[in-house]
Amino acid sequence: MKKNLKSRVVLIIAVLLIFTYGIFGIPSGLSGKDIAAALTKRIHLGLDLQGGVHLILQVQVQEAVGDETDSVVSRLQQDLKTAHLGYSQVYKPDPSKPELVKIEGVTPTGSSAVRSLLDEKYSTDYDVDSANNDTAFTLTMKPPVEKALEEKTVDQAIETINDRVNSLGVSEPRVAPYSLGANQILVELPGISDLDQVKAAIQSTARLEIHAVVGGPYQDEQAALAANSGAIPPDEMMVHGSGSMVTGSDADSVYVLNRAPVVSGSDFRSADPGTNQNTGQRIVQFTLTDEAGNRFWDYTSQNVGRSMAVVMGGTVREVASIKEPIRDTGEIEGAFSQTEVEMLSKLLRTGALPASLNFLEDRTVGASLGADSIREGVTAAIVGVLVVMAFMLVYYRSSGINADLALFLNLVILLGFMGFSGATLTLPGIAGVILTIGMGVDSNVLIFERIREEIRAGKAASAAVDQGFAHAWTTIFDTHVTTIVSAAILFLFGTGPVKGFAVTLTFGLAANLFTAVYVSRVIFEAHLNKLKAGEMVSI
Repeated sequence: MKKNLKSRVVLIIAVLLIFTYGIFGIPSGLSGKDIAAALTKRIHLGLDLQGGVHLILQVQVQEAVGDETDSVVSRLQQDLKTAHLGYSQVYKPDPSKPELVKIEGVTPTGSSAVRSLLDEKYSTDYDVDSANNDTAFTLTMKPPVEKALEEKTVDQAIETINDRVNSLGVSEPRVAPYSLGANQILVELPGISDLDQVKAAIQSTARLEIHAVVGGPYQDEQAALAANSGAIPPDEMMVHGSGSMVTGSDADSVYVLNRAPVVSGSDFRSADPGTNQNTGQRIVQFTLTDEAGNRFWDYTSQNVGRSMAVVMGGTVREVASIKEPIRDTGEIEGAFSQTEVEMLSKLLRTGALPASLNFLEDRTVGASLGADSIREGVTAAIVGVLVVMAFMLVYYRSSGINADLALFLNLVILLGFMGFSGATLTLPGIAGVILTIGMGVDSNVLIFERIREEIRAGKAASAAVDQGFAHAWTTIFDTHVTTIVSAAILFLFGTGPVKGFAVTLTFGLAANLFTAVYVSRVIFEAHLNKLKAGEMVSI
């Protein structure tokens, strides 16, 4: 009995057209150059195919912990003053343990009030211990809070690096946690050849901060120590820099600053390069967030006539006197080159890194190596497809055409999947394509051999085809599902190239379930409709 296959044929043609569009989109022309451009626009090449930069970065998360406790020191000082509670100093006693904050010199009469304040405002994130009859208190960041802060620091670093590499115009960058190391980040930038430019853009913390000036400028550190009774208090620090707006000179000087910043890098909302209309110097015009603007207004209102220092990268770039309260806008002026002012603006716009980075690994993949990989990989895929097609035609005769058509559609669906999903094709991904070809042939072999067995058992052609597909389906489904599960594990726990292999293999296997079972059967049934009664299929 002949079957009506029109709806199935229409579905197959629709699938072919849809996934062909996924591969090429709508080319601007029909020349070979236009087709190639459309193909590369839809299917992105990975780092190993088009060359680029590969980096593994270590995030110094302890710096973020130290910054957080620096902020706590500042808040504690303000809270104690607001509550009119006496103390001698609030500081961090051990640089190697940034999670510790200590309060000393609390008066015996105010110790209970200090304890209440600490329990009320700080006990959620810190363990509070007392000593010396409650005249000294130690705050220790709780381990879960510290771990959460470290994880947040890595996430923020990834987000900031993403913004920075995007500003470099990188297509399809990959910035993700590196699973083989703690607090590490993997960065892959296809198509980039200037490693130094990438490292300069990524590693700069652009940590621009504004600190209150306690003393200076001093000629050197010895002079600064001598002016401060031979020792710098724990809540203060010595910083080198020119501070040319105050000294009128670019000579190196030393300043003593409050350790806790008034404004830090994360407080900047925007930054743009510009030029001072009076002096002609290049400047960076910045805008603070609302919360930081209010805080800056409070500080400058209470400190008119005093000095504040603009610190960037651990160096005092400028020192200015506060002439009037400032809210949320300002300018950074200095001896910047055009490149420096543009880079500083870009880094402040994309946000300061929450901690510095160490480069554990950095290498480049040359474009010539990528071209060789593409050529050899594509050649291997084409040769593999042609050899398999030839084998199927020789071994299974006319039925081999069926298998070859299904194999061709399988490749179209696989590449169309990649075009629609934006997946990146890597060299291991090409290996996944070749493996998919092998799996597709294996499925056809299972079906064809089962059909042969049914024919040898004396069944008619239509019955042999029906039984062949019915009995082979379970085996095909089991092998594909188990392989897809293995690919999923590779994707979850593998690195970039391994993920590329897993993605193409999974897409290819899903396409093969459709082509080897559905498409191949439709072709068989179309052929059976043309056979005369009692005539057998060529297999």
